[in-house]
This record gives sequence, structure tokens and C-alpha cells, in this order.
Amino acid sequence: MRFNRVAPVLVAGAALAAGITACGSSNNDKPAAAPTATAKAASTQEQSAAQAGDIKIAFSAPAADHGWIKAVSDDAKAEAKALGIDMTVNDSATTTADQADQITTMIQSKPDALVVLPNEGGPLTPVAQKAMDAGIPVVNVDRAFTAPTAQRVLIAGDNLGIGTQAANYFADQLKCQGNVVDIQGLAGISVTTDRTKGFEDQLKKRCNGGIKIVATQPADFNPDKGLSVMENILQANKKIDAVYTQDDDMGQGVAAAIQNAGRDKEMWMTGAGGSKQVMDAIKKGNGTGLWRATFIYNPSMAADGVYLASLLAQGKGLPGFQEPDIPATIIMQAATVTKDNVDQYEHLGF
Repeated sequence: MRFNRVAPVLVAGAALAAGITACGSSNNDKPAAAPTATAKAASTQEQSAAQAGDIKIAFSAPAADHGWIKAVSDDAKAEAKALGIDMTVNDSATTTADQADQITTMIQSKPDALVVLPNEGGPLTPVAQKAMDAGIPVVNVDRAFTAPTAQRVLIAGDNLGIGTQAANYFADQLKCQGNVVDIQGLAGISVTTDRTKGFEDQLKKRCNGGIKIVATQPADFNPDKGLSVMENILQANKKIDAVYTQDDDMGQGVAAAIQNAGRDKEMWMTGAGGSKQVMDAIKKGNGTGLWRATFIYNPSMAADGVYLASLLAQGKGLPGFQEPDIPATIIMQAATVTKDNVDQYEHLGF
């Protein structure tokens, strides 16, 4: 259901800035409460759904070779079905070029709105701009384009907040002393950049060099690459206290490398994304296993992207908002999941 999700923080320029607070600057171990306006608007949203049947939406995402991306596509499709929307789906692209070709074909069919989870935000900016120039509003899910004019709405996770909350967790658990590793996602995309910046900046702020990042390397959100990257890092570093992995699926490969090397009692690790497998491992380990925490926002943001696209296609704003226009940016609040609160989040696992 829509209203059981991690609550969003909305940013829509000066008109809303005074009344809205951005998240991610502090450690947040509790589920966020849904905004009052959103809660009040439930019945209005159901009415909107009943009027959405004659609109056409296109949805594009990379091939579902990753648990979080599969959940994104599944949630988007389920939302379109719930709203009774005619939605064309292309989620088979294995490269950025393939996705660009698919979006170009979608534009030619003249949908009322386009929802895109970009494989890479930068290279896909020009094709998204073509859609906007053709009068097709674009809802970008999670990975920012390099030009704000290429999208009408960006709905993204608080990746800077994920990095910040991870750093706070590491600082607290290690008491600002030790060697850590940062296994990054896909190099060059906004998700990876923000998760890295939040982690590095907050560690410096909290620990003033007491925690040393002894290795940083991308593993492309891929478990197999996570395995090989971590194997090399283990060989090169005899003293590692903890590992920050920027993705739960990728982290499974990292965990396998640590366990295969017999070093799982020497260090612990965290993930990001909120996979059920990782949350189960956190719960089972009860604070003493290899997996200690994950930092999440939910893939259900894709369903929200479809819903926003339906409103844009109908020329409507968000129910319950005084502002007539949908905000330009919606940031889904990050949360820290540990043994202490995993029961509150495990139902979100994908």
C-alpha cells in the first residue's frame, strides 16, 4: 500500500522551502511518520485513480539483473495496474545505449508521461530532454540527470543521507578508531557519488581522521564483482575493522569473499538498499554476526513515480497540497536498520 512507505521529503523551490526540512543530516533509526497532508489525501488519491484510465504512461528501467531494480519494475507495474493505467514497459535494456533506444521509441508513441529509472543519469540526459521538449513530462526515479530541464520531477532516495547515516554508525561502533573499506556502486552515477560523499564527509567531521578508509573501489552493484574486488582488497590489507558496502546485493559477494578468507570474525560490514536476505542476516546475527546494518529507502518509489506521472498527465497537483504544481524534487528519507529495529523494516525487504 502506498502509505506504508518510508516518508518523503519534498523540495519545490522557494514556495515550499520554508515549510519543509531536508533529511539525511542525522542518524535516524526510527520509521519516518507519513506527512499529514499525504495521510489526509488517501481518499482523494483513490478518486484520482478512478479518473486515470484513459491516460498512457511509458516506463523505462534497466534489465532486472539486481534485486532492487527488479523490485522497482515490479512496484511500478503493480501501481499502474492498481490505477487502471495503460502503461508501456521496457525493462530489458542491458546497456545505457539500449535504454536510450528504447526511450526514443517510447517518445515516438507520444505517451502522456514518461517514468524513467536511468541506468546512468548523465548519458541518458539528452534522450530525456527530447521527451521534455516534445511536451512529455518525465519523472526520473533515483538516478539524477545532469540537466534539471530533462525531467519534470525527480523522485530519489536520500543517498547523501545514506552515506551520512552509515558514517555515524561506523563512528559510534568503532569509537572513531580503525580501518574501513568502502565498496562503491556504479562509478559516476549520482547514487554512488552521494553515498560516497556523505560517508567520507561525515567520517571526517565525526572522527577527524581517527577512522581511515584504507580502500575504496567500485563494484558496480554486482555480487560477482563485489566478490573479486573484496578478494583483492583483503590480500592488500591485513587489518580491516569494518566494510561499508553501498548495496546489499553487491554486499553478498563482499561477504562471501570475507568468509572464504576466514576473516569474518575480524571485521563486520553494512549494506544499503534493504534486501530481505540482508535484513534476515542482521536479525540472525543479533549484533554479533558479519552483517550489522543496512541503510535503506524503498524501491516502492517507482510506484510513487507512476502515480506522480498519472497526476502530471491529468494536469493535477498533489492532493492535500496548497501549491497547485507537483514539486520538482521528492527525496525519500533514508533509515538505518540494525538489530534493534529490523523488525520494523523487514516487511519492506525485497
